[in-house]
Amino acid sequence: MRRLWLLFTAVMFFSFLILGWIGTRIYQEMPPLFDKVVTTDGVTLIDSGDVSAGQNVWQSMGGMEVGSIWGHGSYVAPDWTADWLHREAIFILDHWASRDFGTLFEELSNEQQAQLQARLTDLLRTNTFDIESGVVIIDPIRAEAFESNLAHYSDVFSNGNAHYAIHPGAVSDPERLRKLSAFFFWTSWAASTNRIDEPVSYTNNWPHEPLVGNLPTGDNIVWTGVSIIVLLAGIAAMAWWYASRREEEDQPPVPESDPLSLWEATPSQHATIKYFWVVAALILVQMLLGVITAHYGVEGDGFYGFPLSEWLPYSVTRTWHVQMGLFWIATAWLAAGLFIGPLVSEYEPKGQRLGVNVLFGALLLVVVGSLTGEWLSIHNKLTDAVSFYLGHQGYEYVDLGRVWQIALMAGLLLWLFLMIRVLLPAMKKTGEQRQLVILLAVATGAIAMFYGAGLTWGRHSHLSMVEYWRWWVVHLWVEGFFEVFATTVIAFTFMRLNLIRPGLAASAALLSATIFLAGGIIGTCHHLYFSGTPTVALVWGSVFSALEVVPLVLVGFDATEDLRRSRKSKWVQRYKWPIYFFVAVAFWNMVGAGLFGFMINPPIALYYMQGLNTTPLHGHAALFGVYGMLGIGLMLLCLRVLIPDREWKDGLLKFSFWNLNGGLMAMCILSLLPVGLLQTQASVEHGYWYARSAEFMQTDLMQTLKWMRVPGDTIFFIGAVALVIFVAGLKTGHSFQKS
Repeated sequence: MRRLWLLFTAVMFFSFLILGWIGTRIYQEMPPLFDKVVTTDGVTLIDSGDVSAGQNVWQSMGGMEVGSIWGHGSYVAPDWTADWLHREAIFILDHWASRDFGTLFEELSNEQQAQLQARLTDLLRTNTFDIESGVVIIDPIRAEAFESNLAHYSDVFSNGNAHYAIHPGAVSDPERLRKLSAFFFWTSWAASTNRIDEPVSYTNNWPHEPLVGNLPTGDNIVWTGVSIIVLLAGIAAMAWWYASRREEEDQPPVPESDPLSLWEATPSQHATIKYFWVVAALILVQMLLGVITAHYGVEGDGFYGFPLSEWLPYSVTRTWHVQMGLFWIATAWLAAGLFIGPLVSEYEPKGQRLGVNVLFGALLLVVVGSLTGEWLSIHNKLTDAVSFYLGHQGYEYVDLGRVWQIALMAGLLLWLFLMIRVLLPAMKKTGEQRQLVILLAVATGAIAMFYGAGLTWGRHSHLSMVEYWRWWVVHLWVEGFFEVFATTVIAFTFMRLNLIRPGLAASAALLSATIFLAGGIIGTCHHLYFSGTPTVALVWGSVFSALEVVPLVLVGFDATEDLRRSRKSKWVQRYKWPIYFFVAVAFWNMVGAGLFGFMINPPIALYYMQGLNTTPLHGHAALFGVYGMLGIGLMLLCLRVLIPDREWKDGLLKFSFWNLNGGLMAMCILSLLPVGLLQTQASVEHGYWYARSAEFMQTDLMQTLKWMRVPGDTIFFIGAVALVIFVAGLKTGHSFQKS
């Protein structure tokens, strides 16, 4: 165990050292936030502070929940960076074509088009930023293009656009619209302007836009090849290591009866049951919002003819859908930790029940307050400044206002305090179980502390640095340390049921955590290839994100072992459905996180795919398939232990399990995957803007494929309803077998 702890510590230390160094490089080399944009004839197009103010306008209206910037955000509206860049390019080319040849650009010969494209590439890619004054000098034709784009976006956001699922009045004030356009211009400028003394743009030539010479870089292609080689080498090494462990492990004899059947729940454990009622309610509401949000993809201004967008526009339903998903998953995990704590130490500290109840109230406050603030912000009931603190921050997965973020952080610190005080007696004991308890305490501390990364940016922070820290929350907090926590809890569960020895459980959990974090910490950078970051982020991110996939390829071994343990004795069948959900976690880890994740992670793949429907394919399969299934499994496990003396009717659970998994797979295979692949083809052949455009997404084929979500979504939703009915039946008694 000592060697494993040394390896775990070394991985953590060196991985965060490298990730921190990459962060300093991003800070040093991110796109300059210019002070002014002035034309060569002396006209000020963008004044001091306009870009930052425009970023705040974008945030308050929903930000990443209304289209995307640099490929990060939602998928119905365009990517504003790519859309602005293409519209500006076409405006300039048409102007030149009309002046020089008397016709539109698309009607010119190939030779004439090539001539104008070369001129445009030179115009847009030449860096005219003056470091000392902070001023960018542009040709007057770009100012004309700016005004043309401003008129277009003013129409989109003032009058609404059903194809983009943007409601009327999203932004209507002319001054705010101009500042919003200034922000869009800056993101496009960074995407098409070469870095000083380098032949690539600040976003590594993303998005793909042949008109201005935005093509994949050599680094993009080379490091894709390296990442694939690393993946194959890692899988080979892991397979050899697994093969070396094939000899039968020394397992304890199976008890004749359930070791937890005589456990009397403590007051704090009884207090956690209301968490699970809330989890069930949030699951149901989240699924309903998911159905509405998906439908906006085909009917952007209504729901089967009903003008729902007047009250709940797409930006609201998607924000709430994402936030409620995170809330119920996190609530299930936090409640499971509070429930497991007394089982670990067989000790209930004084006042623990009060702490559990206070935390419950704090979580409810955060949920209700943040969702209300987001609605008010999107409906322009708050100023841009107030919106940042009480409304909508605009950043996907951390949409909630700063005040609610701080409140959530305070709740997590309270949870950490409650967990440590109940685990402390067990950490002081000697024996093999102590190692597992220490790892559980480490994971608990990481969950509580790493959310603090979401408090590192301010209202006017540079977008590149916001993205760097945001992915600390989304990738490291959600996908990293929650994974370690879950692995430890599952290992402890089997140990507490005397199905695995404490020493083996501890070593397996510690080794799994080490292997996952070895790729996962630095692998955070695979989200940052094109977010105004230097090549170093692409290099490290591509290699280590490939290593993330390695342990996921072989999780089937552990899932098979879990199933084998569940069949060792008749009494273990009482835990059948929690274990089945744990097995589903392994399956979706392999498919959703591994297969669908690596499909988009290599640099050359993400160059064309970022922000297309291949992203929600990975997101749904990984977020719900892994963390959602795990949250449900932990909830069912706690409820099973909480009421040990009555047997469940498992018909609804069986129905729910297969519907949830079957519906999720149908949603992925019938709709998200084919839509994403067709978008990728369009992105490669015509440019990224086209793959996200209404012209392409509103074709008959794409509309049909979007409608093909209905079968999977329906099956999935019915499974969620069955689960909620079952959990409610534990309260009413309808989910128990008759005595």
